[in-house]
Amino acid sequence: QVQLVESGGGLVQAGGSLRLSCAASGRTFSSYTVGWFRQAPGKEREFVARISQSGGSTYYADSVKGRFTISRDNAKNTVSLQMNSLKPEDAAVYYCAASNVIKRGKYEYTYWGQGTQVTVSS
Repeated sequence: QVQLVESGGGLVQAGGSLRLSCAASGRTFSSYTVGWFRQAPGKEREFVARISQSGGSTYYADSVKGRFTISRDNAKNTVSLQMNSLKPEDAAVYYCAASNVIKRGKYEYTYWGQGTQVTVSS
C-alpha cells in the first residue's frame, strides 16, 4: 500500500516557476515508477512526466519537455516536478501516481494522490 500526497501548487504568473512535491508513505516506494498527470477543467487527464524506480530514467510529454523536470529522492520517499516557463495552458490539477505494473506495454498506476491546483495567470 502506498499513499501519495501532493503539495506545492499555487498561483503563478506566466513565465514563472513552481515546484510540486509528491510525498509517499510505504517502505516499498522505491519499487514504484512514479508519474505526474494533470487535468484541466473540461479536459481529460493527461500524462506529464514519469520517472523510473531508481530515478535513472525519465520521460516527458512533448508539451512540457525542456520546461519541466521530474526527480525523486527515495531516501525521503519524495518525487518532485520542477516546472519552469509556465504557460496558461499548464494550469490544471496535478496528480502524482505510482505504478509497479506494466500491462500491454503500458504502466498501470495503482495509487494516486488527491491532486494540487496549479493556476497560471497571463
